[in-house]
Amino acid sequence: MSRYKFILSGGGTGGHIYPAVAIADELKSRYPDAEFLFVGASDRMEMDKVPQAGYKIEGLWISGIQRKLTLKNLAFPFKLISSILRSKKIIKSFKPDVVIGTGGFASGPLLHVATSKRIPSLIQEQNSYPGITNKLLGKKVNSICVAYEGLEKFFPKEKIKLTGNPIRKDLLEVKGKQIEGKDTFKLVHSKHTLLVLGGSLGARRINQLIEANIEMFEANNVQVVWQCGKLYFDQYKKYNELNSVQVHAFLNNMDMAYAAADVIISRAGAISVSELCIVGKPTIFIPSPNVAEDHQTKNAKAVADKNAAVLIREKDLDTDFESEFVELISNEEKRKFLRQNIEKLALVNATNDIVDEVEKLLKNR
Repeated sequence: MSRYKFILSGGGTGGHIYPAVAIADELKSRYPDAEFLFVGASDRMEMDKVPQAGYKIEGLWISGIQRKLTLKNLAFPFKLISSILRSKKIIKSFKPDVVIGTGGFASGPLLHVATSKRIPSLIQEQNSYPGITNKLLGKKVNSICVAYEGLEKFFPKEKIKLTGNPIRKDLLEVKGKQIEGKDTFKLVHSKHTLLVLGGSLGARRINQLIEANIEMFEANNVQVVWQCGKLYFDQYKKYNELNSVQVHAFLNNMDMAYAAADVIISRAGAISVSELCIVGKPTIFIPSPNVAEDHQTKNAKAVADKNAAVLIREKDLDTDFESEFVELISNEEKRKFLRQNIEKLALVNATNDIVDEVEKLLKNR
């Protein structure tokens, strides 16, 4: 068997990096002799995260177009030309058998070059509403793995494969571990547990909401595991003095945090939504309004429209949050209804299914 070579490109956020690493790990388990190269944006977090995962990475001088008028946009054409030329060098030198893109700035130039050279290529779209890069690439690549139904609006139907988003393996085994989860966090078993997730940096509006409702949570016999993010930890750590509140900058054992929860409040990034479908807990999504094309709201709506979660927009929190939360925490039937519906949306074999598509490209070369 020849030694296969794979280039993977994705980055800017963990939501693009993590799926790329998960795909590489599965390919490596099937082809232990394969060679891997990641390509990212030279000033973004993938330059640290990918080597930590054990893979080589090359950086491109690329960034996105700012949505408002700014001097940074003047550099964009130069960055794009530079990144296309660099991508040509990388591909000529590495000679990949398949190129895989998981979104983010760098995947645009790299996949553009790969498809122009007729190298088999695949993109993985995590969101229910694709970004500009993947919309353009969708016309050129051989295969498109998606996490939501209804993306025929954006991509050629014959290229689409519904696979889901790759997620961490430890989350597949959360069910039935609530006692272990509560013990891990030293929680009271007779109380309801609310898990609050704002992402690694934190979500300012969600943190403000939790602070404003601490008395309401206590009145409803709710204990809170609150991941406030590293930017906000110093501001909110004082609430650790309360018996019913735990404030964390990060949560290292996410599987046990999910297991402990009775209700979860979360942003609606694509990977978070996929994880929550697999974890199968009643969830209130509060999407960030500050992301490209408002895709978090679209992700959350795709789940809420199937009666599988509660969606509250930031602008409606002051009027709607308390009533929605109290109804959910006091109504076991509603929690069970949401649990059953969100579990139906889980796509647990995503990584395997995506790599199966990569293997088809290898066979059809």
